[in-house]
Amino acid sequence: MATTQFKPNSSSTSDISRYLIVRPQNGGITDLVRFLVSTDKASAAKFIETSDSDTYAAELLGGGDDGGITPDHRWVIFVSIIVRKIISVFGKPMEWSGCLFEFFLNFMSDNGGMLGLLWNLLHGKVVMPHRGSETFISAIGHLDGRIDLYTNNSLVEGISESALGGKGLQSESGNRVLMDLCMMASKLAYENAKVVSNVVNYHWKMHFVDFYDCWNDYQKDMSTQVFILCDKPKDANLILISFRGTEPFDADDWSTDFDYSWYEIPRLGKVHMGFLEALGLGNRANASTFQSLLQVNDTIFTSSNASTSEGSFTESKAEKIGRDHSSDGNKLIPDMVEMTAYYAVRSKLKSLLNEHKTAKFIVTGHSLGGALAILFPTVLVLHEEREIMQRLLGVYTYGQPRVGNRQLGRFMEDHLDLPVPKYFRVVYCNDLVPRLPYDDKTFLYKHFGECLYYNSLYIEQKVDEEPNRNYFGILYLIPEYINAVWELIRSLIMGYTHGPEYKEGWLSVGLRVVGLAIPGISAHSPTNYVNSVRLGRDCAIPMATL
Repeated sequence: MATTQFKPNSSSTSDISRYLIVRPQNGGITDLVRFLVSTDKASAAKFIETSDSDTYAAELLGGGDDGGITPDHRWVIFVSIIVRKIISVFGKPMEWSGCLFEFFLNFMSDNGGMLGLLWNLLHGKVVMPHRGSETFISAIGHLDGRIDLYTNNSLVEGISESALGGKGLQSESGNRVLMDLCMMASKLAYENAKVVSNVVNYHWKMHFVDFYDCWNDYQKDMSTQVFILCDKPKDANLILISFRGTEPFDADDWSTDFDYSWYEIPRLGKVHMGFLEALGLGNRANASTFQSLLQVNDTIFTSSNASTSEGSFTESKAEKIGRDHSSDGNKLIPDMVEMTAYYAVRSKLKSLLNEHKTAKFIVTGHSLGGALAILFPTVLVLHEEREIMQRLLGVYTYGQPRVGNRQLGRFMEDHLDLPVPKYFRVVYCNDLVPRLPYDDKTFLYKHFGECLYYNSLYIEQKVDEEPNRNYFGILYLIPEYINAVWELIRSLIMGYTHGPEYKEGWLSVGLRVVGLAIPGISAHSPTNYVNSVRLGRDCAIPMATL
């Protein structure tokens, strides 16, 4: 049994909780320019809050993975603040236009298109869509209308074989069955509870367990969505947890992706603060809440190949801590913990693992959902949930942004790579989101885990990091736009070259047109990830972006 022990010493400076919070709303353009071109502490303090303000001036001249702010750091924070200021200005218009756009999409769809609408108008039978109903589909659902699993029969056979002790369903990079299920579940997470239940129960012939609208402390709303399914209602072998990703018209979701704020878990690493808040694990208005909910004294972290004892899952020490803290200092249970994604999902997962003795679980998500998917088992390890982690089959993320620093990555690789790799990060071509937040030789955020990179020909490479890791590389500028033109042409012929299920509708083609200006946005579409999984093939030699 391999173990890594961390025993905090309260007198050690390395155990002091550190954080950096970027607040774009607190200063003006003049302050922002001063922050960029100088080390003016007064201007910087309007945007930056740190755990140790006395050493801030020194950190401005320092740098590296220890969290110091170099001139390059200041430039990236400057860009982050500008982008988030723009997003905040257009936030409400984005939300309103998104609601109208989704209503229009469902209105046309429910009435059978333009001809059907004219017919219904003439006969007084116009159908009005109702948000939250089992027929109301999100913009993502209209962007890619596929709902059936590509390998449904193989999935059932694989699960059954796994339960019988054969090779069966294994978490490995080449397992197209799992990759397709996880990608389709990641796409389905954008829908409402009734749509999810209908697809899981009637199209996938699986068992829908529950759907959660959870409290997101960054957005101050019930906006973290996640659903759980099992392969069958009794004696299940597979439990799947899928987190919803970035909503196309949700300004807060995009602001989270561009946020640079972090919180350092002592001796484990720095974690993106917005993602922690989305899971319900703290509140930047009172940074001490992160320490209350994330730290466990005398923690012994056990790698995933450790043996476990049989029996029921019980309340851990971390769960007892979480019951007694909230952002305002009041008790978090039962009101807040039951409303937050981490605690709600963990509680249900424990119940399901107790009920289905042979089941293993998978966590997945696209975009922002991918970040939450990998942070969920990270916090399980932190909270000493060894029995739960023994039942983890894998984590599959698609178009996932970076979640923490190199130290965090190294720590989690020790727990997700033994005895076999369990974490697979899928990236399509020029997708912008996996290149966020910014990373360079001395910068904070780093990816970890095995990266399965697909170029625009759906050729797969296993790499440590996707090409052009910060998106704005000059050498990749021309190839990005060549790819965008090729992807637009391909979208018009896919139905003829690969079959009707790959035919892209007008909405998807329209996004490809947008990609002619910003290739990284159109590349983030779930359509690309579904196609990559279903059409992907291994690369025998290193390939360029195209």
